[in-house]
Amino acid sequence: MARVLAMIVPLALAGCVSAPRMEPAAPRAAAAVRPPPQQSAGPAVEPSSQGFIAPTVMRLPGLDSVIGADARRLGEIFGPARLTVPEGDAVKLQFAGTACVLDVFLYPLRPGGQPAATHVEARRPSDGQDVDRANCVAALRR
Repeated sequence: MARVLAMIVPLALAGCVSAPRMEPAAPRAAAAVRPPPQQSAGPAVEPSSQGFIAPTVMRLPGLDSVIGADARRLGEIFGPARLTVPEGDAVKLQFAGTACVLDVFLYPLRPGGQPAATHVEARRPSDGQDVDRANCVAALRR
């Protein structure tokens, strides 16, 4: 009996120990809410209401015919875009074939200028894995 009490008493006393006092958490700042993007009827581009920021232009071998091209020229190279997504003064064009899907991002190179291709991403249509951009451009070329 003494052994049982020797085991129970410490457990009972442990329940009497008070937990450390927790300070209330500081109130969280409200998350910034971005307004929804404006819908546009087509690839027309409106100048940004904020200050102009020059884009970084991708320079990779095999993309010479794409980088710097405007939407009209890209249509001549690849045919009609499968997807056109205007966003502010930028536009994303998507071209697709059996070999790959090519996303071309166009930004104005100077304030008020027409958007030109500055960046390219390429992936397989089957699983979305990245593929060589230059090979994709060559595969989709008309």
